[in-house]
Amino acid sequence: MYVRRFGLEPGRRLPESRDWTGAEIRSCCRLAALLDVPLAEAATNIVPVAVTAGEAVERLQQWAAGRCLSAERSGVYTREGNGLPRSGRSVHRGDPNEN
Repeated sequence: MYVRRFGLEPGRRLPESRDWTGAEIRSCCRLAALLDVPLAEAATNIVPVAVTAGEAVERLQQWAAGRCLSAERSGVYTREGNGLPRSGRSVHRGDPNEN
């Protein structure tokens, strides 16, 4: 979408952007268009939030596991590579009048 929006040449090698946000992808495309350089070169000037705030992202991913829907596939988000995924969420049922 952004390659087309910024008039970049389609079919050129794309940088690795797995952990990038949409804003970072847009910034990379905008920078490539402004500097008239390939996307891979423009990407060397982008530092993803997954890197700059890696610890915070990790905490959010741990919190989301078993609690939130996955953006990549149907069903609940699970952490891969950390052993067995949680089988469900832990529910604590207290007094409903106690907020």
